[in-house]
Amino acid sequence: MIFTAFLEAAPGWDAVLGLFESLRGELFAVWFLIGAALVFWMQAGFAMVETGFTRAKNAGNILMKNLMDFCIGTVVFILIGFGLLLGEDLIGLIGKPGFDIFTDYANFDWSNFVFNLVFCATTATIVSGAMAERTKFLSYCVYSAIISALIYPIEAHWTWGGGWLAQLGFHDFAGSNCIHMVGGICALIGACMVGPRLGKFVKKDGKITKVNAIPGHNITIGCLGVFILWLGWYGFNGAAATTVPELASIFLTTTVAPAVATVVCMIFTWIKYGKPDVSMCLNASLAGLVGVTAGCDVVDALGAACIGAVSGVLVIFGVWLLDHKLHIDDPVGAVAVHCLNGLWGTLAVGLFATETAPAFARGYGDGVTYGANQIAGEGLFYGGGLKLLGIQILGVLATAAFTAVAITLTFLVIKKIFGLRVSREEEVAGLDIQEHGLPSAYAGFVFQPEDLPSDEEVTVVEGDVPVAEAVEVRPMPTFDEPKGGVKLTKVEIICKEARLEALKNAMMNIGITGMTVSHVLGCGAQKGKPEYYRGVAIEATLLPKIQVDIVVSKVPVSSVIETAKKVLYTGHIGDGKIFVYNVENVVKVRTGETGYDALQDVE
Repeated sequence: MIFTAFLEAAPGWDAVLGLFESLRGELFAVWFLIGAALVFWMQAGFAMVETGFTRAKNAGNILMKNLMDFCIGTVVFILIGFGLLLGEDLIGLIGKPGFDIFTDYANFDWSNFVFNLVFCATTATIVSGAMAERTKFLSYCVYSAIISALIYPIEAHWTWGGGWLAQLGFHDFAGSNCIHMVGGICALIGACMVGPRLGKFVKKDGKITKVNAIPGHNITIGCLGVFILWLGWYGFNGAAATTVPELASIFLTTTVAPAVATVVCMIFTWIKYGKPDVSMCLNASLAGLVGVTAGCDVVDALGAACIGAVSGVLVIFGVWLLDHKLHIDDPVGAVAVHCLNGLWGTLAVGLFATETAPAFARGYGDGVTYGANQIAGEGLFYGGGLKLLGIQILGVLATAAFTAVAITLTFLVIKKIFGLRVSREEEVAGLDIQEHGLPSAYAGFVFQPEDLPSDEEVTVVEGDVPVAEAVEVRPMPTFDEPKGGVKLTKVEIICKEARLEALKNAMMNIGITGMTVSHVLGCGAQKGKPEYYRGVAIEATLLPKIQVDIVVSKVPVSSVIETAKKVLYTGHIGDGKIFVYNVENVVKVRTGETGYDALQDVE
């Protein structure tokens, strides 16, 4: 303290303070741009999540859409979007469009442009996941451009461009309302208008009687995407911080909320479905991030934990609501994550905002007139009454109404001119090959065949030809009887991959020295033990299995069967099955031996 007092009394101290203040401003200006780069990196996260949660035949299409979100968004944001968002305010509704980026580049606000551009691209990409696997690429490009050029800039101007909501003290620091709820509403209406994927819902007498699970093809990529998004969210929420305490507090709330949301979701799905749901927990992490985005700067750790806890339950409810009640197909959970939790996070500001948060004082201003990122008071649970909550509700309703009308008109026009949905044949084949001429996004890899339920009823054809003639059965030629009349038997064993080594060793111990081993896919659903994907029972799925074929003559078949049963048995469904066939003959190619003799050195 003595040293500080000495410095303050020293000549030129004001100049030193001014220098440090200037350096601090420059430091946070650099952080502002680093934050923008982190938000841009979130495009990769969205691409990975959407790709992993959908089927392999559409991976290239989804990657292309996420790329074009940003590229098309950049073009239209330069032309009109940036002006509508941050141009001179016109009666509190829109910014004045302009071309300063071209006409006055030397004085242009480059940092602000880049920062708001990456946020704009995020809004458009949310829609991609909900409409994935059945939307025309051309139509997608058109509505992505409209979102980036008109819908997002106009409604975001109300909050961040000095518009009428900002003047009331409405608070959405990083975009729960302006970005996530808006993107989620567009996703909801788009998914409803484009219709569900083939096979998602089963209809009977015009009513949906069953919901089918369509698992994503690569949960690993999906998980990588979530981690990329979580990392990017520190820039998403923290880039606009102007002091170290503000930034540290924002980092804390941005960590607590998604962590709590994920734990709550894990516990809930574990209790409800018997196992913790991986994909739902990944969605819950994103839901917690979305929920805390609006108030990340003005809530404390307890508020962030409460926001996250609600988000963890709300995302499960949202997925269930769309699947089982509204019958809207959202492959990646975009509506549950972004729309519902964007709404919740915006309202939560009116409940949990507290003056103990470092950024609150800056946000409160003079408490009379407000600007962008300022706030009308504390939240309800912190003694602020209903004022702020009422303003937050008004902001949500106004933004939602504008977005719903604008995107509905957009989709109706696109549907009329271009059409929204690909044909049935294109959807079955996959959008990679149909829309982009890409045989596969995974050249060299083979994926399991897709069992696509058909909406067409089986037609019984009747005719005059007898069944015996219509479906001809021809006996196959046979070899001579094996020498000595010894019976030959093939034992086919289907088992789990993990039991192969134990089975092989056991067979060798009883004298079996030759066997054929194949990797196969088997239908793994069993009655009495349902598995769930995002809360929907998986009734039939192809799982990797091992098929072991053994032909025996000297070793008793009963010994082979009993040994296999003993080795494979664990008491759980899916231990395996054993099939026994008669074999007419065996021929050893090298020696020409047949029957019993052909097996003696390999059995």
